[in-house]
Amino acid sequence: MAQSTATDKRPDQRLGQTYRFADPDMDLFFVAALGWGPAGGLDIGQAFYIASEITDGDADSWVRAFSNYGDATNAQADSWNVQGRKRAAGEARLKAFASYRSAWQFAGPGDLFKSLVVKHKTAFVAAMKELALPASHFEVPFAGKQLPGAYFQNANPNAPVVLVIGGADTCFEDLFLTIGRNLLDRGYSVALADLPGQGITQADGLYWQAEAEKPIAAIVDLLVSRFGAKPGRIALIGLSLGGYFAARAAGHDERFATVIASTPFPNPAEMFALAVKEKAKSAQPPSASALRSAQVTLWKAGASSPQDFLARTSNMIADPALVTVPFLSILGVGDSPVFAAQAHAWHRDIKSTRKAFVLLDAASGADGHVQVNNRLRLAQEATGWMDDIFHL
Repeated sequence: MAQSTATDKRPDQRLGQTYRFADPDMDLFFVAALGWGPAGGLDIGQAFYIASEITDGDADSWVRAFSNYGDATNAQADSWNVQGRKRAAGEARLKAFASYRSAWQFAGPGDLFKSLVVKHKTAFVAAMKELALPASHFEVPFAGKQLPGAYFQNANPNAPVVLVIGGADTCFEDLFLTIGRNLLDRGYSVALADLPGQGITQADGLYWQAEAEKPIAAIVDLLVSRFGAKPGRIALIGLSLGGYFAARAAGHDERFATVIASTPFPNPAEMFALAVKEKAKSAQPPSASALRSAQVTLWKAGASSPQDFLARTSNMIADPALVTVPFLSILGVGDSPVFAAQAHAWHRDIKSTRKAFVLLDAASGADGHVQVNNRLRLAQEATGWMDDIFHL
């Protein structure tokens, strides 16, 4: 397995080593698929079987392999349902969801992307019912549209509520496998939601916005009014670009008892500009998967070109001087120097009197971006911090 050195790290690097694919985008999302396994996603044998059907860097083979496996696993769930094996059906259905979710990663904007999202949403809803998990789906009115999400009520009616916000390459359903199920198992009620530009909201004309505190506030309003969440008993977790969204909300919404970011990302524009510059000067043409990733990124930002993308994201900046809430920063050493520098500066500059910084090395197995290679460690660090905050 190839290790990265400080000198060869890309501005947008998110893994410290190569796991399965030479293509870095493909390798990252293969590790993500593996990381969902312990929470009910694909098991190791399934993920590696799918990988054997993929040509390194070829987006179409990725989409086809994961989509076909989703269809087969969904059919298995149907068969077990007919036999009355409801739990097994639900377990297979959740794996079908994970397959469809991974499939759209390199589908590119358009009808194929949308059709795979429909399949993943259908499988996720069915899995929640078959597994008798306490999922209440909701929609939050925002900018004349709707932000979708799901709320999981812990068996303890007085449990604190954790709102989890993902990043550029997430949907609220995959956050259940990333950390939501672990939070629920550890005594928290959990809310998962898409902000503008996440999931499939960009197809409805909702794109990333600098003032992320506004859609987050709208979600919290609903959690309070519909689910009885109590201000001061709510935590916010932001992952990847969600580390920017959470950093913004931390400086504007006093209802959070604590905010956690992996990784704090107060100035996405810096990394975006460096990444665009690096790709422009590269002598090697981008792979099909890299091109698809770039197309989807532009779509989510509502941009028509890399230059338009940089213009639209130039004001995505969070001010550490506004932040006084207890704040936990988490960083893996496999992240790029840009992520690392921003995380350290954020921790240094926020005004919070109660703050902590967790740096995870390769030996932890959680050194990847957002602990993609060890999701349990992400949950352990987050709940250890929150348990102290909420005196649990």
